[in-house]
Amino acid sequence: MCEDDHAGPADHTGGHAGLGRRALFVTGAAAALTLGSVTFASGADDTRDARTRTVRGTLPPGSPDFVYLPVEVPDGVREIKVSYSYEKPSVPAGTPGNALDIGIFDWRGTELGGRGFRGWSGGARTEFFIRADEATPGYVPGPVREGTWHIALGPYTVAPQGLPYEVTVTLTYGEPGETVEPTYPPDRAKGRGRAWYRGDCHLHSWFSDGRRTPAEIAALARAAGLDFINSSEHNTHSAHAHWADLAGDDLLIMLGEEVTTRNGHVVALGTEPGTFVDWRYRARDNRFGRFARQIRKAGGLVVPAHPHATCVGCNWKFGFGEADAVEVWNGPYTPDDEVTLADWDSMLVASVREGRDWIPAMGNSDAHRDPDPVGSPQTVVLADDLTREAIQEGIKAGRSYVAEAKNVSLNFGVSGAKGEHAGIGERLKADRDTPVTVRLEASGAPRCTVRFVTDQGVLFTSPPLPVAGSGVVEWRTTPSYAAYVRAELRHEAAAGPLPGALAAFTNPIFLGRQADRA
Repeated sequence: MCEDDHAGPADHTGGHAGLGRRALFVTGAAAALTLGSVTFASGADDTRDARTRTVRGTLPPGSPDFVYLPVEVPDGVREIKVSYSYEKPSVPAGTPGNALDIGIFDWRGTELGGRGFRGWSGGARTEFFIRADEATPGYVPGPVREGTWHIALGPYTVAPQGLPYEVTVTLTYGEPGETVEPTYPPDRAKGRGRAWYRGDCHLHSWFSDGRRTPAEIAALARAAGLDFINSSEHNTHSAHAHWADLAGDDLLIMLGEEVTTRNGHVVALGTEPGTFVDWRYRARDNRFGRFARQIRKAGGLVVPAHPHATCVGCNWKFGFGEADAVEVWNGPYTPDDEVTLADWDSMLVASVREGRDWIPAMGNSDAHRDPDPVGSPQTVVLADDLTREAIQEGIKAGRSYVAEAKNVSLNFGVSGAKGEHAGIGERLKADRDTPVTVRLEASGAPRCTVRFVTDQGVLFTSPPLPVAGSGVVEWRTTPSYAAYVRAELRHEAAAGPLPGALAAFTNPIFLGRQADRA
C-alpha cells in the first residue's frame, strides 16, 4: 500500500520504539508500551473517500509483551484497514529471530478483559480490515465508531539487532454497512442416548493461523468419524458466528478459544457463543485464575494444551490447580507427549496419595492445515447424550479414552468377585485384599501391546495383539496392590527398550474404598 502523499507519512525512527511520544504503563498484566497517536482529518473536513498514514519504528530486545499504537478515528469512517511488515535479519543458530504479532482494540479501550477487543491474527496475516458488515477472518465485524482505537503489536521474539517495523492505517469514509446479527450452532445434536461419542476439541481454521475453512474442517470431522468438535482459534472468538450452517444431527459443534499466552496455551472448551477470553498476562502476573473462572462462568472447561510442547511460549507454567482436564496427547505422538503422559501419571499418583480430586486426560489433533489429520487423536467420551453439557460432563468426570483414529475402540473395566463393576473414570469399591479382574477388549489396533499402568508403575504387559487388531486382555490384582489402573495400547517400538507410540490410552479406574486413597 502506498502512503498518502497529501497527508504525508508519519515516519519516526528514534527512541525506544521508534516514536517520539510514548508511555510505559502496567495494565494489571504484562507491562505494555503506548506509542504516539496516529491522527486523521474528520470526514467532514476531507473531500476524498480514504486517507492513509504510515508509521515506522524499531523495537529493541527486551521490549514489553505488547506495544499499543493509538489511532484517532474520526466520525464518519466506514472501514479501518491495517497492514504491517517487519524485518527478519539473520541471527546465529539458537538465537530467536524477529516475530511480531498484531491485533486491534476499538474505542472501548485495551483494559485487561478485552471489552474493546476487535480481533487478533497473531503472525498469520500481514493485513486486515473491519467494517460493520464484514471483517477479515480473526476479526469481529461491527461499527467503526469515533474514538481512540489501538493497534496491538506483540513482539513475540526480538532479534539482537532489534525489530524494525512499519504499520500502515487506512480509513475509508462513507455510510456504514448494516451490522449483521450473528447466529451460532445449536448446543445439541441428535445423539444416541447414553453412548460413546468421539470428538476433537482443538482445531484451527483460517480464523486464526489455520489454512482450512470451517466447512473443510466439518467435512474432515465427519470423515474421521467424529460426533463433536470444538472451535479453538488462537486468542479470538471471531469464528463463533461461522459454524452455524455446518452443524447437524450428526455433528455437535462447540465454541471456544485457544487462549495463547506467553507462558502456555489453554483450550477454553465449550463456552457460550461470543465469549472472548483475554490472554495478555504471564504466570508471574497471577491473573490466570480470573480467566479460568471466566471460562467456567461462560459454561466452558479449562484444558491446558500440550503442556510440554517445545515451541516458544507453549510450555505450560500456570500449574494445574484450575484445570478441568489436561491435553496429554496433541497431534502426532511425539516425545513431548510422552513427557506429558508421565507428568499426568505422576499427578494421578499424588491425587491418590493426598486423597484429592484427580485431573482427567484428553487428546486432540491441533490440526491447522493439510496434511494435518482432523481427529487424530480423538477423545472418546461416555456421555448421556450428544449435547454440549453432557459431553463436558463426561470429559470432566474422566469417562473417556483417547484413540489415534476412529478404527480404534476400547472396552475397559474392572470387576469384583461378587459381580461389582467399574468403568473408565469410576471407582470399584472393594476391600484392600479382594481380588479384582481388569479386562480390556480392543479392536483396530493390530500388533499393539497392551500395558496396564498403576500407581506403582507398569505392572502388566501383554503379547502383541493379532494382526487383525482385536483381542481381549485380562489381569488380576487387588486394591492394596493397585490404587488405580489405566490401559495403554502401544505400537511396536522402532528400536531399543523405549515403548512404542501410543495407539490409545484410557483414563484410570480407581480401586478400593474412598478411605483407602489417603
